[in-house]
Amino acid sequence: MWSRDVHPVVTDEDSLDDLLDELESHGDLTAAEQVVTIRMDERRYGKAMTIVEGFEGGVDVKSLASELKRTLGTGGTTDADGIELQGDHAEQVAKLLRERGFAVDE
Repeated sequence: MWSRDVHPVVTDEDSLDDLLDELESHGDLTAAEQVVTIRMDERRYGKAMTIVEGFEGGVDVKSLASELKRTLGTGGTTDADGIELQGDHAEQVAKLLRERGFAVDE
């Protein structure tokens, strides 16, 4: 009787899953290598503003800002390299960013 070598079938879908996993892990490394700064500012009429700065390439600042705003239940915006959140949320933002792998310098 002859033996037949059985080789796993590799599909494009398997390769795509592997690539996506690799890109996700690279994104985590990118976040871990970055040190973001959180500071408070006062805007018109004495309103507090939490400002997060120092994001570099590889981070989707708009989606991160959207997630922070939804979690904190506040408004805000993004600019070239940072996130502005309405209100004093420095402690909560630092905690949330650390949970997502960022190094935070307060």
